[in-house]
Amino acid sequence: MKTQGQNILFLIFLMASIMGYSQVKITGKVSFKNKGVSEVNVTLKDTYDGTTTDAQGDFSFETSEKGTHIITFTHPKYENVERTISIENQDVSLNVDLKEQISEIDAVVVSAGSIEASDKKRATALLSPIDIYTTAGADGQISSALTYLPGVQKVGGTEGLFIRGGTGTESKIFMDGSLINNYFSNSVPGIAGRDQFNTSLFKGNIFSSGGYSALYGQALSGALMLESVDLPDQSSYSLGISPIFLSAGFQKLGDNKNYSYGATAGYSLLTLMQKIFNFNTDFVEAPQGLNGDLNFRFKTKSGGFFKYYGMFNSNKMGVRSESLEPGYDFSLVKLNGKNTFHNLSFKQKFGKYLLNVGGSYSYNRSDLHFSTETNDIESNKNQLLTDGNYLNFKAVVERKINRISALRGGFELNNTDENLNFEAVQKHYKDLISSAFLETDLGFSNALSAKIGVRAEHSSFLGKNNIAPRFAIAYRLAKDWTTSLAYGLFYQNPESKYINGPANLGFQKSQHYIFQVQRASEGRTLRFEAFYKKYDRLIKTFNVNEQTQTALNNNGYGYAKGVEFFWRDNKKTFENIDYWISYSYLDSKRDFLNYPVSLQPSFAAEHTLSAVAKRFIPEWKLGVNLSYTYAKGRPFYDIASTFENGKAINYTRNEGRLKDYNALNFSINYLPNIGKKDAKAFPVFVLSVSNILGSKNVYGYNFSADGSRSSAIVPPVNTFVFIGAFISFGVDKTDDAINNNL
Repeated sequence: MKTQGQNILFLIFLMASIMGYSQVKITGKVSFKNKGVSEVNVTLKDTYDGTTTDAQGDFSFETSEKGTHIITFTHPKYENVERTISIENQDVSLNVDLKEQISEIDAVVVSAGSIEASDKKRATALLSPIDIYTTAGADGQISSALTYLPGVQKVGGTEGLFIRGGTGTESKIFMDGSLINNYFSNSVPGIAGRDQFNTSLFKGNIFSSGGYSALYGQALSGALMLESVDLPDQSSYSLGISPIFLSAGFQKLGDNKNYSYGATAGYSLLTLMQKIFNFNTDFVEAPQGLNGDLNFRFKTKSGGFFKYYGMFNSNKMGVRSESLEPGYDFSLVKLNGKNTFHNLSFKQKFGKYLLNVGGSYSYNRSDLHFSTETNDIESNKNQLLTDGNYLNFKAVVERKINRISALRGGFELNNTDENLNFEAVQKHYKDLISSAFLETDLGFSNALSAKIGVRAEHSSFLGKNNIAPRFAIAYRLAKDWTTSLAYGLFYQNPESKYINGPANLGFQKSQHYIFQVQRASEGRTLRFEAFYKKYDRLIKTFNVNEQTQTALNNNGYGYAKGVEFFWRDNKKTFENIDYWISYSYLDSKRDFLNYPVSLQPSFAAEHTLSAVAKRFIPEWKLGVNLSYTYAKGRPFYDIASTFENGKAINYTRNEGRLKDYNALNFSINYLPNIGKKDAKAFPVFVLSVSNILGSKNVYGYNFSADGSRSSAIVPPVNTFVFIGAFISFGVDKTDDAINNNL
């Protein structure tokens, strides 16, 4: 037995010795751009042998395998690598260079000039519908909420997005790719029209304050691209009640969850609020409006998606003010406005290609009646009647090249048919702008990408063409730091309201140069942006009368340059507090319209500062929101026209500077049914106060015909209080509200 045991023990030691002798060591280094990469999985294929690289990228392991084998190197951020090796009786050493794995999530995105709120993977996402509803002072309007972002001016006396020294008409708004020609409601001079589109209609937006995509055109300054919601999660009903409006709506989801339809209707009237508050504006006819909309969405069996949205709005108001002309007590203006908008879009994948087709129809009618009043007797009655029909059609085909590169192209048709009647001016303006565009996204690596595009347009009215190249590049400086650079040419037709007679006109032109540095991490965004815009071929006009200017030529020019800062901290530093701060410095001058020389535009403030803060208090079921805006006083001008030696001459009679703009706003939102799973209704009660401190802000001045008298253009009311309830039935969205600091 002893001899047998010794033999067995000898055999065990002999086999172990043979196995130890046959072990081969495999060593090496894994690098990316001459720098070692840690945590790379190194595996001998179809075996259990392998290891992981250390902090310097070195690896070492032993194997008893023999012959030809494949060794693999894998890491989530790099492409897989395979190497064939021959294992004999000698150790093996090899070094491997990795290639970066191109990823949609990790890839740097060109962001110069734009802020996006449609892709949740991007830390720069801003201004979701909940963001807009909970921004105090925004009144639930997208355009108002954007004034709390860098680059957008708070003008007040007229509607539109005034971006980086541009007029309100130099920015355009799109829905699912199609142009909205009547985004704002009709109004009277000195009072800005409101957004006509419900904020909850849109699931996201891309706001570009410059250097926007070649897919869009006819905007010298910027573009707002809105994306409407898809199919709802479930059927629901809604009701809105306040002292100034009543609204109701529903959304019905099909049983197979492949289609939905819905509608809303609302009525607003300001009479009650006039009796409560001390209005600056004397409304002889209180503002009132009737609106409604329809929507239909359908998903095809092949994966296509149809969306339809239709809207109708009518509004009325009448304003009386002290007359600036001698011999009259008051000036009166009355409005009767009507709008309708229809949008149909279709999206479908065909193999490697994605087709987007959309069209929109807009109708706008503004009926303004001007008169004077003396001893309660009206006289000097005039009517300014404008109506327009607008058709837009766009088709875009996109093909993915790889995960972060794509090529897209298409064409767009935009037809305008307008009529205007006012005193001696009667016109019928027609124009068809035909456009073609091509654009590519180039992802060179996760740290470097570019966007190159070109757009060409032809205007039937002008009888001229343009070609607009655009370019942007982005580079990741470090883990959370990126930088972007953008350049582009942008063209826009002269505004039709100034085309009242024969004139040799062409496209207006602007060039954008934008440089941005941004740090974006989860919950925090910091960005600096510098820009320069050069304007050429701006139109020059001559005053026909108090209400009408007529275009003379394209001899205008100008510039806008500045720097912007934005910081947002979403519940990272302070518990349940989301806040952001933005600052803009703008240096701008223009010689355009009826300006006699190059001047700082009356809509451009040199310094603008905004701050927004939101806090949700769970134990009170309460959201508290604050916002503040400061803007350096803007210049104002009283410009008159005359003829000298048969030549039109513009000259400044009066000029000055407005007082600085200040407004502190406050709102609270109470959600009583949070957490009540058996609740049948989910109300949100809202109380908001705009301009709490009652600052007497001034938007500009009106002047008499001879320039000797003036009156300030001011908000209809200095401080406004709104209270209302919004109730949803069938769907509980309070969790979304909590997560977004409602």
